[in-house]
Amino acid sequence: MRFNQIFFQYSFFSRGLGKQNFLLKKCFSSTKYVPSEISNNDIHNPKELPYLTDNHGRVHTYLRISLTEKCNLRCNYCMPEEGVKLTKKPELLTTNEILTLSELFVKQGVNKIRLTGGEPTIHKDLLHIVESLKNISGLEQVAITTNGVTLTKQLVNLQRAGLDVLNISLDTLKSEKYERITRRKGWARVIAGIDLAIQLGYNPVKINVVAMRGFNDDEIIDFVEFTKDRPVDVRFIEYMPFTGNKWETQKMIPFSEMKSMIQAKYPNFSALPNNPNDTSKAYHVPGFKGQLGFITSMSEHFCGSCNRIRLMADGSLKVCLFGNSEISLRDALRNGCSEEDLLLMIGAAVKRKKKQHADCKMDTGRNHNLRKTGFNILNQYFLINSPLNSYSLPRFINRPHICQMSTSSKLTHVTAEGKVSMVDVGEKVNSERLAVASGKVYVGPKVTQLIKENMLKKGDVLTTAQLAGIIGAKKTSDLIPLCHNIFLSHLEVNCTLNEQDETVVITCSAKSTGKTGVEMEALTGVSVAALTVYDMCKAVTKAMVIREIILVKKSGGYRGDYDIDNSG
Repeated sequence: MRFNQIFFQYSFFSRGLGKQNFLLKKCFSSTKYVPSEISNNDIHNPKELPYLTDNHGRVHTYLRISLTEKCNLRCNYCMPEEGVKLTKKPELLTTNEILTLSELFVKQGVNKIRLTGGEPTIHKDLLHIVESLKNISGLEQVAITTNGVTLTKQLVNLQRAGLDVLNISLDTLKSEKYERITRRKGWARVIAGIDLAIQLGYNPVKINVVAMRGFNDDEIIDFVEFTKDRPVDVRFIEYMPFTGNKWETQKMIPFSEMKSMIQAKYPNFSALPNNPNDTSKAYHVPGFKGQLGFITSMSEHFCGSCNRIRLMADGSLKVCLFGNSEISLRDALRNGCSEEDLLLMIGAAVKRKKKQHADCKMDTGRNHNLRKTGFNILNQYFLINSPLNSYSLPRFINRPHICQMSTSSKLTHVTAEGKVSMVDVGEKVNSERLAVASGKVYVGPKVTQLIKENMLKKGDVLTTAQLAGIIGAKKTSDLIPLCHNIFLSHLEVNCTLNEQDETVVITCSAKSTGKTGVEMEALTGVSVAALTVYDMCKAVTKAMVIREIILVKKSGGYRGDYDIDNSG
């Protein structure tokens, strides 16, 4: 198949994903099930897994939703002074899309949703969103993280709407410092918001404090004493890196140092029990109403018990705050993606989640959660994480009568008059059909290294290509005019990096029981995957070659079986 023909198919595919009817239905049973080992094939059968479980056995029940990219503060550790380029409104999730995706995640096992931003309290539909989330069956908790500036005006109504948990960000107990770090006024309003939350019965009111050497390290003890007469949970967060906050390692105050500072003042300062998925290490001073916590993202990561995933304001799904791999659920929804494919994408994203986030030095220079990517629709649609990142060619049981497939001099898709015609398969006998195709993309040494380290700007190349190939193969009849629309009982696309040859090796196997073969589905899967590799890497080099897209083997059908190794 020539490259330009494949490119036409790829372009057609990326522009016409099909307006399928998106129906939410209950996908998983309520019985909790955590598999000890996840099969490679689970990605193709998302309904077999009742919960969002990754390859390290972590069950994801906690979804953080960024409602907006905007904020009414300009904290210097969170945002560059000049601000950030915001996503255009049409590219952000609508309120209905947020609620639709929330319901889908809850039906997959999510039982806690936290609303974040930017600053979530400036979202015009916040009250409606909280009310609607509380009406979703199976969702146990709705929480919010806010800077607290407008809480005195909103909190009563939010509590009536059902808001369960409240986190307030406050990095200093001194008003002049507050204005210096936020570049805005509002300290007194935040304190009033905390007092109101206590009066309304929120217990504890969680207060997030980013600990920074040279800024608020002299207030560590002040924050401890803030818990003496208030039922608050002051949580010290280790300073974390991202583009725009001029990450300096010397600013970070590690957990061990903060704990030593407090124990020097309060020798009986002691640890409290923690739940399995807690991000905060809980401590308290005996006799104090409140408690303290330490979120040790840098010095002692808690990745092993992580149960969180994040939905960005633009619809991108991130399975790790420190990761650069994303998938656009917004584009999937707006292109009529079926529920099955949405589950495939989300489940694969979670399964490919790394065991722990990258070292902070590796992430220096990465964009934070307001960054905009330049992905085209197809890359956003398929940019996800999955467990299928390293495979050899598939192995099949040898059949006793594999021989060279019979051929005919007559073109099956052309009538006697020379006109194009779809083959009539009505009289054919149903049989089990199998086809395997393969192909290669020569990417060169630089791209090989970038793929190996997963450092390409657009994200995980092998995963993106693998999922693109799967969906492409399933849409073969939409791409190839004379192909029958058939039901595939099994489909698998594998993408492997061959460092020695500087190539990405792609295989696609398709299986169906029916009256026509699945060769084109296998070949289309390889073709779309190969083009996705090209698209993901073309910013680095245009000198890539897609080659050797071939049918490896085929079985079933009256024309006989075919195996390239025995084809003569």
